[in-house]
Amino acid sequence: MKKQQLKPNDSPSDVLTNRMELILYNDDVNSFDFIIESLIEVCDHDAVQAEQCAMLAHYKGKCGIKSGTLSELTPMNNELNNRGISTVLS
Repeated sequence: MKKQQLKPNDSPSDVLTNRMELILYNDDVNSFDFIIESLIEVCDHDAVQAEQCAMLAHYKGKCGIKSGTLSELTPMNNELNNRGISTVLS
């Protein structure tokens, strides 16, 4: 993943407000295996990270699975939604 480059006139608050989080919500439809496979394929998680995110979403109701800029996260959000997985950008 490409790191965000700071410009000389960027203030810390500008950088922080540009960051977003992709949040996975628990559902009773998709299997753990499908969620884990999707997180590996779409979000470039390793197997352990994907399993931990799936478990956290299952037990806590939601889990932040990726942070980045809107342009980085929108395609991931769209692909996960197309697979029937409940995610939102926050």
